[in-house]
Amino acid sequence: MTGFGRAEGTSGPWKFQWEMRSVNGKSLDVRLRLPAGTEAVEQAIRVCAAKHMKRSNVQVFLRLERDEAVAGIRVNADALTAAVAAVRTVEKANAGVPASTDAILAMRGVIVYAGEEADEEVVAARDKALIAAAEQAIEALAANRLEEGKRLALVVSGQLDQIQELTAQAIANPSRTPEAIQSRLIANIERILAEASSLEPERLHQEAMLVAAKSDIQEELDRLVAHVLAARELLVAKGPVGRKFDFLAQEFNREANTLCSKSTDTSLTHIGLELKTVIDQLREQVQNIE
Repeated sequence: MTGFGRAEGTSGPWKFQWEMRSVNGKSLDVRLRLPAGTEAVEQAIRVCAAKHMKRSNVQVFLRLERDEAVAGIRVNADALTAAVAAVRTVEKANAGVPASTDAILAMRGVIVYAGEEADEEVVAARDKALIAAAEQAIEALAANRLEEGKRLALVVSGQLDQIQELTAQAIANPSRTPEAIQSRLIANIERILAEASSLEPERLHQEAMLVAAKSDIQEELDRLVAHVLAARELLVAKGPVGRKFDFLAQEFNREANTLCSKSTDTSLTHIGLELKTVIDQLREQVQNIE
């Protein structure tokens, strides 16, 4: 299912923002893009996501910035000494042209921000804030998915209504009455006898009964009725039902295919083809169901 969640916050010299997006997936796949130094929060994010989602491809993005006005700074004396020595060497090779103080201070490692230091307490506090905000984003994502699920339930329910109506039409189709079946069999027998009068009547009767049995679709119609009832139960069930809906959609399709293959009447075949169309639409929608 698709969804979006966002949360932001601050911790010491850091400010951050989480963004999470989900799309359809057969299982839960959480992919995180985290800045360097924040790997410690990854497992907590995965655990939290698994509490709220069972099927989805989830993309997790974290923007992390340090506020230099909040973070203290200091001069790394060793790095400054090395930088000055390097600058003096360059000055000698450059006809004594002096380097500016700004250029020296801009050299990597000379100025150290407090946020760059490995202060375990500060980092631990930041990571705790990151996890708390991530949980808020995941909850927002889950709520967004729930709203989509409610809208999706209406679509699926409408498709089940169509399947139920088409199944009822097939059950009531005039071509399935004993009189209609008998009429078709008599016509077929007369045609066969006209072409091969030497056939034994008993043998012909057996073949006719076999054809009638093979063309009977009562079992397929009964299963379609049962599948519709099962699908409606899944729509109101608690917990993940996506995999069950996947299986049920396959069973719907199987029965519709068999109905079409057994059909001996164009009106019944037309109903079967309409069933297949609606079932294909249902199969696409249930991919969105968790």
